[in-house]
Amino acid sequence: MLEQEYFRPESIAEACELLDRYGKEAKVLAGGTDLIINLKDNMISCKYLIDIKKIAKMRELKFTQDIGLSIGGAVTLNEIIEAKDVRENYPILVEAGKTLANYLLRNRATMLGNICNASPAGDMLAPSLVLEGIVEAVSKQGLRRIPLKEFFLGVKKTVLKENEIAVRIIFPYLKGKGHYFRKSRIKGHDLAQIGAAGFIKEDGSLKLALGAVAPIPVLLDNFEAATKYSIKNVKIQEEIIEKVVSVINPIGDQRASRDYRIAMARYLTKQLLESLAKEV
Repeated sequence: MLEQEYFRPESIAEACELLDRYGKEAKVLAGGTDLIINLKDNMISCKYLIDIKKIAKMRELKFTQDIGLSIGGAVTLNEIIEAKDVRENYPILVEAGKTLANYLLRNRATMLGNICNASPAGDMLAPSLVLEGIVEAVSKQGLRRIPLKEFFLGVKKTVLKENEIAVRIIFPYLKGKGHYFRKSRIKGHDLAQIGAAGFIKEDGSLKLALGAVAPIPVLLDNFEAATKYSIKNVKIQEEIIEKVVSVINPIGDQRASRDYRIAMARYLTKQLLESLAKEV
């Protein structure tokens, strides 16, 4: 691990100035649970670390029915899990957050960091997709609002530019029901072999998202036959499951084989549909 020069900016503008100055030689530090490990293992390298944890705007977690839920880039997973507004209005984020690592790591790990890390197995990606998340990224050139479904380009790759900082993620206020299920090799701190999220709005429109089944999380949201009544139908459920299986393309690796992931995609999708059918 090479030595880095460390900066702790006090504003977003100052952080953007540093990132614009040092470009690809700099990395943004929020929780650091992935970044520090990757630096130690020499999987990535940089000369400058820009720590955003003390920037007040990055620490904000706000909810209103008009805007929805806004989560700053330095808000930790435990802060999200324990927030009353999140528990009452976005319980799927609580479900997903509790599966990630362990309590101590969640004291440092941030939601936006998990998303920007863009691991196909990232637990917060699928639920954030079904909740129609929007990432706000800032640079010296201004602000960009990026729908999360357009955010991921590949394994560990996003549309963020070298001089952009993801400052917050916004979730609109959606009435409906959602769940997140995952499979892993062991209980506790282990990456998901596969994760699946589902959300059905009050109007009956259904969204499903799966992680660790392709280079980027897979979002499906055009189920014409799915309504809050029809997903109780076993035949409709089977049609949805087959559609999911037809669009995923998992690999086999040290955590799970391709066939296992396909089988678990069927199983978890079935679980999601049955759970949602009981609640709508």
